Amino acid sequence: MRNITKTFNLFLLLFLFLDFSAQAQDYAKVDNIVKTYAGSFSSTDKLAERIAKDFTRDDEKARAVFTWIATNIKYDYAAYGVNERPVAYSFRTQEEKELKQKAMKQELAQKTLKSKKGVCQGYSTLFAVVADKLGLEAVIIPGSSKSHPAHIGKAPVASDHAWNAVKIRGEWKLLDATFAAGTVVGEKPEFVFKFNDKYFFSDPDVFFLNHFPDDKKWLLTDKTEQDFANLPLYYGNYLLGDYEFITPKEGIFKAASSENIVFKIKNLQPGDNIFYAFSRDRIFKEVNPDKKGDIATFSIPLNSKSVGTLTIYINQKSVASYKINKA
Repeated sequence: MRNITKTFNLFLLLFLFLDFSAQAQDYAKVDNIVKTYAGSFSSTDKLAERIAKDFTRDDEKARAVFTWIATNIKYDYAAYGVNERPVAYSFRTQEEKELKQKAMKQELAQKTLKSKKGVCQGYSTLFAVVADKLGLEAVIIPGSSKSHPAHIGKAPVASDHAWNAVKIRGEWKLLDATFAAGTVVGEKPEFVFKFNDKYFFSDPDVFFLNHFPDDKKWLLTDKTEQDFANLPLYYGNYLLGDYEFITPKEGIFKAASSENIVFKIKNLQPGDNIFYAFSRDRIFKEVNPDKKGDIATFSIPLNSKSVGTLTIYINQKSVASYKINKA
């Protein structure tokens, strides 16, 4: 009997492992199905109904909502930073309060869906509302982002961003449909769609590179405000390339004629080229790293003219920025 039990337990573990592995690789199929959807829906109910017809697993439903939003909702750069008056409402009971908050979320989600544009609050609210209609437990998480070189060295004090967590099989998973949608480029800032699924169900330590929640319980990892402040700025291309900067871990250096910053990068591919530039002179310089196994090592010299921002580029795409202060 004991041997039968052990055999059954082993079979169960193997089954769960294979099931998890299959789930981890199924999202390309989910994305391809979602790409056949209409580019607009008349209501959040209609979007939820379409997704419910195609998917039964909770993680696939969450992925479908995430992918549709990130590939169809345009970031409204013109509305970024525009102060809005707080919405005032009265209530007599907790139940009435919750009903009014739910109605406000539905209104914002519908507005985002109809206009097909929004800022982070619109993206995250639309995800939460549609996820709820699909029977998923999802929350909106306000917090601080690290999305500009000016954020390097600054502690997360003012909430400037919002993202989501969704519970899958009893475990909270982090996602950010806003960051996944694309990027703002050009001297005259313009949003460009560029789907980045690395912001879906991200490892908490990776998600932390750009996100610090107002409520620390949503970190889902053991990190601090100081850790966040000390980070370099990692761009979406860093995640897309599956790069890992082993060194340096800190994001701030002092310009000195005798100092070099040593970089060790993991997961570079054959043919990848690396450049760097200082914001002060905007001259791109190529480096020829020393490669040992899957780790490439190179150094960048600093001098009194290096003050400003140092950005590393891989294949002409920015992957990380560092702040260089006066010595």
